Amino acid sequence: MTLSLHGFAASNYYNKSKIALLEAGAVFTEHSVFPSQVDKAASPLRKVPYLVTEQGAVCESQVIVEYVAQAHPGSGLYPADPFEAAKVRELCAFLDTHLELVARRLYPEALFGGEVSDGLKASTHKELVRNLRAFFELARFSPYVAGEHFSAADISAYTHLPMVRMVGKKIYGQDLLGDFDLKAYMARLNTRPAFARTAADAAAGMAAFTAYVQAARAAAAAQR
Repeated sequence: MTLSLHGFAASNYYNKSKIALLEAGAVFTEHSVFPSQVDKAASPLRKVPYLVTEQGAVCESQVIVEYVAQAHPGSGLYPADPFEAAKVRELCAFLDTHLELVARRLYPEALFGGEVSDGLKASTHKELVRNLRAFFELARFSPYVAGEHFSAADISAYTHLPMVRMVGKKIYGQDLLGDFDLKAYMARLNTRPAFARTAADAAAGMAAFTAYVQAARAAAAAQR
């Protein structure tokens, strides 16, 4: 059975999983699924992405990356040395949990035309500044996040740091990444076929995601 990745191309977490699969050379198919269409048996919280395997479904993007790395040990997603591999996982945890998920609190206003409270904006700003400072203490960017070699941490950085920067600029009028050259870093990763393909597919899938969001908002408004 071929692996099948379910989600939508505008999702940074979907793209994180997709890049890992492509980098590993895994054979898989893609199935466009928006949150309202999620198979609850595969993803009980109705979140994307989820990966369907011969043995069953796996949800949560970091779990999918770990699955791919173990199924394809030659993928280079994690170093062979246990400590260095742990340092890559540490960076992934910071990027996923302490940066993107914090910035996500402000997506309703930054991305979807809604509003969030001034109190939430203030507390989120404080947390993002603190967490970014800690992240940059751990990250090497020499030239990759964990050092000289590409790793799974670069996939998380590629998919999440642009979202953090976007939130900073739209909500606070500030580049929260400071003088970090995100453009150059992204360009380096886009020379890798897995990243270039995923970026192109994400751009192509944005119209479908926008239409889905607009339809969901119209349906919600009609029920009021």
